[in-house]
Amino acid sequence: MQLRNTTTALLSAARLFQQPFNNLPSCSLNQTLRTYNTMPRAPVIAVCHGGGPMPLMNDPGHAALIKSMTTKVPQALGLGTPSAPRAIVLVTAHWSERRPTISNGKKHKLYYDYGGFPAETYKLKYDAPGSSEVAGEVYEVLEKAGLNPEMDSERGWDHGVFVPMLLINPKADIPIIQLSVLSSDSPAQHYAMGQALAPLRDSGIAIIGSGMPTFHNLRIMFSGGANDGGFKKRNKEWSDKLTATVSIEDAEERGKALESWREWVGAKEAHPTNGVEHFLPLIVCAGAGDEGKAEAVGDDVMGTDQFSYYWT
Repeated sequence: MQLRNTTTALLSAARLFQQPFNNLPSCSLNQTLRTYNTMPRAPVIAVCHGGGPMPLMNDPGHAALIKSMTTKVPQALGLGTPSAPRAIVLVTAHWSERRPTISNGKKHKLYYDYGGFPAETYKLKYDAPGSSEVAGEVYEVLEKAGLNPEMDSERGWDHGVFVPMLLINPKADIPIIQLSVLSSDSPAQHYAMGQALAPLRDSGIAIIGSGMPTFHNLRIMFSGGANDGGFKKRNKEWSDKLTATVSIEDAEERGKALESWREWVGAKEAHPTNGVEHFLPLIVCAGAGDEGKAEAVGDDVMGTDQFSYYWT
């Protein structure tokens, strides 16, 4: 995301402590599920990751989001408790491929895919491990669903990964598997991705979708258009419709309803043609939510309401 001259706030550096991760033995998904069948089911969380590195700069416009990322999300994940996930699959809006692509390196560099920020924001570190074993489990379920996944051991973790995770889990002690969205923008395909990932939750693997689910229109955001009364009315109708839809408990009904999201009032303002990718991680999460009702949590982000959704 290219955001320039948006803040002069100083970077609030995060202290990170990498802990070694004992890799799982190579095994099939069914074996893994049997091994971990006593674990509580891991959650699914679709988060707003904010503007570039601004949440890590203590930007006042991100204060509510920073609070949610440092309190609500870690609590939902069970961090610091026996129910903490053994790994996190993180679906990022900033990686779009023709086929679902999975990061499978033991370690990944960071990819600073933003511009115009202080030099310190290009020195951020997030030293969580990857896991080729967990990546293999992700590959297996996506392949079984006919989604023809690919592996990528080289691509760095983009800011859709490291910005929220620096706030959510600064200890960096849980392996991260980065997963792309699809260039097709198809809601049905993304929902199917989520449904394929859902069984991994039973083995202690959490699913996080990182984008800006409610609103990603930089032109409106930085032009002051978000203060227009007509826009606010349409955006509220859009947001209310979105929350009601992802909260549908029946998984099949929820998926069908999301297929028409582009036709909803306010959809094209919330996610213009070049901003659809920031909505897609939510659809993956909605598919992974299974037969459950999402909890919606709203935060003011730079003057716009942004919702995160939780399936626990």
